[in-house]
Amino acid sequence: MDASALKGRRIIVGVGGGIAAYKACELVRELGRAGAEVRVAMTEAARQFVTPLTFQALVGHPPLTDYFDPAQEGNFGHLDLARWGEAFVVAPATADLIAKIRAGFGGDAVTTSLLAFKGPVVLAPAMNVAMWENARTQENVASLLAEPRFSTVGPGAGMLACGDVGSGRLADVGAIVSAVAARLGGGPLTGKTVLVTAGPTREYLDPVRFISNPSTGKMGMALAHEARALGAKVTVVLGPVGAVDRTGLEVVDVVSAEDMAREVLSRVESADAFIATAAVSDWRPETRAPQKVKKGEGPENLKLVRTPDVLLEASRKVAGRAKRPVLVGFAAETERVVEHAREKLERKGLDAIVANDVTAEGAGFGTDTNRVTVISRGGPDRVLQGSKRAVAGEILSLLLVSPRG
Repeated sequence: MDASALKGRRIIVGVGGGIAAYKACELVRELGRAGAEVRVAMTEAARQFVTPLTFQALVGHPPLTDYFDPAQEGNFGHLDLARWGEAFVVAPATADLIAKIRAGFGGDAVTTSLLAFKGPVVLAPAMNVAMWENARTQENVASLLAEPRFSTVGPGAGMLACGDVGSGRLADVGAIVSAVAARLGGGPLTGKTVLVTAGPTREYLDPVRFISNPSTGKMGMALAHEARALGAKVTVVLGPVGAVDRTGLEVVDVVSAEDMAREVLSRVESADAFIATAAVSDWRPETRAPQKVKKGEGPENLKLVRTPDVLLEASRKVAGRAKRPVLVGFAAETERVVEHAREKLERKGLDAIVANDVTAEGAGFGTDTNRVTVISRGGPDRVLQGSKRAVAGEILSLLLVSPRG
């Protein structure tokens, strides 16, 4: 993180009521060290873990804790705080607090201030692994991340306070500070160009029939928005999908595999990273009829030919260059997932590949959640699970922000 990105910026820290609340003390201190002005809002539950006096000592201002207190709300303190801040980070964002934010509740100092706040919001979830993986929690997170102003950082995985092992740890304070800086335009990918492919392709037999797949482009768009939130300039080569949020992205619409290959190959050499999430059709009809083929006129056997391998051609185009983009592929598999993904990584000369079983519950095409295995050269395999936006953030953190190997 470039600490200068936070100098003089006004940051609100909303503290939720979880055991990780004590880490919010370190967070406000690190934000202050980076030059930010910090104010704190606390839920009643947060006050059971950390006293308001602690935060007052750290930031030099009493936290907003009770909007029924005349001393705090004499001038509509929650509105003043919301108008003052440039970014709002919720840490820890507990399952209860996330649900309330998603529902638009305003029953405490944090949610009321957040309702009145119009800027970027960073959620740092922290809770038990079962609570994090609960379908309702994932639905709530996915709903919030559908709004461009919301982003998440973490949760991390490991030993939790309750003794369970899994996802649910509050992200490292440094990662949270970086995420806030990124939302304010000083992220770790500032100055970088990221090229993403997303969605399916269509290979037409005639004007009304085509070969395709169920890809909706959700994972690719999640990666694109997360990369932009980290400061990158992002171009998406997008296959035919429904309405998507294009805010802040350069989007190039394509239909066929040949279209996608042409657009990617014209851009990949100038990119710092190429992330190929698109589900590109491997085959197309040898010929395309100019008019609709009638039921009784169609061939009994359809002759197919191979389409361009977009990722392989891109890899070959930049191979051997002193400065080439980081190449990240995706492998949508139904069996021997990791084995097939490793073969693809080697055959196509990739730096990393993200594999998932598209038949697994809560993963694959059309879902708002995903479960993937990230395989990179020289590093351990990492299994990530959560909303597609949260998984996207973890992928970028592993492969572009803090790469190992």
